[in-house]
Amino acid sequence: MSEDNCCAPEAPTLVELDTHKQQVRSAYAEVANAENAGDCCGIEASCCGVSDDAAINTLISTRLGYSAEELEQVPSGADMGLGCGNPKAIAALKSGEVVVDLGAGGGFDCFLASPEVGNSGRVIGVDMTPDMLSKARSNAVKGRYSNVEFRLGEIEHLPIADNTADVIISNCVINLSPDKAQVFRDAFRVLKPGGRLAISDVVATVELPEEMRNDPQLIAGCMGNASLIDDLTEMMKDAGFCEIRIEPKDESKAFIKDWAPGRGVEDYVVSATIEAIKPDGNCC
Repeated sequence: MSEDNCCAPEAPTLVELDTHKQQVRSAYAEVANAENAGDCCGIEASCCGVSDDAAINTLISTRLGYSAEELEQVPSGADMGLGCGNPKAIAALKSGEVVVDLGAGGGFDCFLASPEVGNSGRVIGVDMTPDMLSKARSNAVKGRYSNVEFRLGEIEHLPIADNTADVIISNCVINLSPDKAQVFRDAFRVLKPGGRLAISDVVATVELPEEMRNDPQLIAGCMGNASLIDDLTEMMKDAGFCEIRIEPKDESKAFIKDWAPGRGVEDYVVSATIEAIKPDGNCC
């Protein structure tokens, strides 16, 4: 047995994977039901930084790249101050396209995508937390979004048929998954040939210390389970994607520092845009 194999970490068991998901689901159920969740997920301020104070959520979202005009478009309660960027800014959505949002939360990014794809298009939000799904559906009714629907499911095993989506978006969710390689494999399955990924997420620029990586609060807060950029690139290549671009945003350290004050997490992780294409025979 080689030294590398001897020292390689064991793959997580199914029980460990399920425990991880249950912890994340529980944390975001609290977010969905919070009356004042400034301390949600056990972190003073994080990508779980939802608040009843609309002004606070507006401040958070504008720091993440949304315009005041975009924030005014969505129903009250849809902007929960979640996320680490604005995936729609890189998605280049077109009329008639089918968009799938991985980890839709309260529906914020789905509602912003809705007018971009128009009545001939469709937006499907997927979330594994029933409480969050209820919130999103309620917001959809309030906003009268006829081309938006929400489905209960895990992003590793999407409740969507093969070759359905033109675009997959996601905002600060894939980092939460204990099996990111499977997330990208299933995203590849769901995308049409020529379809694209447009993702904002937290990535690791250097390996996190074990105490951070194993901290349930930092995991639920979108930091502890972040993967290295090179690892994410390999996962996407293995899934079949081409034209992969992962662009770290160093300026994001300023708000990531606020997610877990005093922990120094900003020395290890940043927000990034992640883009890729499913080949249609003309690329790769």
